[in-house]
Amino acid sequence: MSGTAQRQAVIYCRVSSLKQVTVGDGLKSQETRCREFARMKGYEVVEIFKDDITGKLIERPGMKAMLAFIRKRRTSGTAVLIDDISRLARGLQAHLELRGAIAKAGGILESPSIEFGEDPDSILVENLLASVSQHQRQKNGEQTRNRMKARIQNGYFVFQAPAGYRYARVSGRGKMLVRDEPAASVVQEALEGYASGRFENQAEVMRFLQANPLFPKDATGIVRHQRVGILLTNPVYAGYVEAPDWGVSLRAGQHEGLISWQTYKRIQERLNGATYAPRQKNINEDFPLRGYVGCAHCGTRLTACWSKGTHGKHPYYLCPKRGCESYGKSIRRDRIEGEFETLLQKLQPSERLFKVAVTMFKELWDHRLKQGESQAKALGAQLVKVERQVAQLLDRILDASVPTVIRAYEAKVRELEEQKLLIEERMAGESHPAASFNDGLRTALGFLASPWNLWNTGRLEDRRAVLKLAFAGQLEYARNEGFRTTDLSLPFKVLGAFSAEKKEMAHPKRFELLTPRFVVWCSIQLSYGCVWQRAEPLAWRFSTNWPDRLQAEMSRKSQKTPAISSAL
Repeated sequence: MSGTAQRQAVIYCRVSSLKQVTVGDGLKSQETRCREFARMKGYEVVEIFKDDITGKLIERPGMKAMLAFIRKRRTSGTAVLIDDISRLARGLQAHLELRGAIAKAGGILESPSIEFGEDPDSILVENLLASVSQHQRQKNGEQTRNRMKARIQNGYFVFQAPAGYRYARVSGRGKMLVRDEPAASVVQEALEGYASGRFENQAEVMRFLQANPLFPKDATGIVRHQRVGILLTNPVYAGYVEAPDWGVSLRAGQHEGLISWQTYKRIQERLNGATYAPRQKNINEDFPLRGYVGCAHCGTRLTACWSKGTHGKHPYYLCPKRGCESYGKSIRRDRIEGEFETLLQKLQPSERLFKVAVTMFKELWDHRLKQGESQAKALGAQLVKVERQVAQLLDRILDASVPTVIRAYEAKVRELEEQKLLIEERMAGESHPAASFNDGLRTALGFLASPWNLWNTGRLEDRRAVLKLAFAGQLEYARNEGFRTTDLSLPFKVLGAFSAEKKEMAHPKRFELLTPRFVVWCSIQLSYGCVWQRAEPLAWRFSTNWPDRLQAEMSRKSQKTPAISSAL
């Protein structure tokens, strides 16, 4: 440009996503080509603007900054260089709007790929190229959706990996979900805890995830209720995939589930019948016994609160029922919880009874394995029946013409398909136990040996678990007397009683003549039932009417031994 100042130019580069910035070299290639074009035209490149956003949108940070920049140089007629017409926009409407905005700001659009002009022929070619760019974008989107739909039909999850999973490339299968530890174990514990009732509501699940440093939080470091709701309703965690918007029904996925389908169904049942409980700090962290201990006089569950005094706040439990003799009378928290902890520390079976428990559990485990084989066969027959019903409904759908009838048939088919998934999972579980006998025994006996150890962790979820597993019903507490007789859960009834309670051994002569066989076989503890020292049939050990069975057995023996009969 002889006799005039060198013309200034800006470069605009765009790619469709952030991934193309980090993986590809699109922005750098566009910049290089535009710089070469500016050198040939004799332009001075004064600024470069970049975007990593889809071309169908008009609102872009880089585009806004460029328009503001060239407005300040309106008089100089700044050239705006783009590598290709598709880099400006991927839609005809967006192209026309941005083209007008650049011209209004004082910019002149140029490209090494196309010559922009204002004559009818140039405008026609420009609009045609913009339309072709829009068609390519739409076609690429359609092909991508089709590939994603086909992949999810084959059981592969194709959306953003949920918490607890990550994508990993597997030979011959492409990218698929795999467990992302340690977050996967945290999510699994939260889901199973809600299904089993360990967490009574979604608020408790939220608090558990919030307190666990291994669970990934959002940018603010907070776990929100909406995220918990998504977590509890996502079938991906049960090993299944679906895409209702694409017409892909629920089906078994190729990835490993964190929970079973039965657990997932229990979660949905609880969600459909559960109510939302707002977070109240004094209900949970400060008063773990609230909701589990009742007034000994009226049976109403004790409430709890902080009471203001001259020396600060003080924690109390109290009966909330009007008319009760203990109504409104405070019980110090350290007193009632201290007595409960003393009670819990005594809840420990003897070593001798513990050895008996191992034998009992082993026999019960073998018995359940045999039952599982029979149940698997019955479930197989049930599965065949369900498949026959599905086939019949599909035939009816083909013959139906009323839309409401078709929708009703489709809903029933979906229900039966979910039932099939449940049956198949149960069949697999019956034939292959989830854990070995030793693993299951270690977990069970670890808790039975000393529930105090779990309570002593201080975690609210662990303390709630102790209250639910160790006691069969509500604990009763009298303000001036302490805890009344407790109703233990079945395992503790069988294995032993509180060490402070009185135990007496029944004299063998009360039932039959003293014989070595009887002494070796049986020991009766009146405080909690009968425990056999030798391996006897399960019906004897777990039956609630063991005295009647014992009398029947002795009657049978007395017919063979008259001396025993006369002695009785």
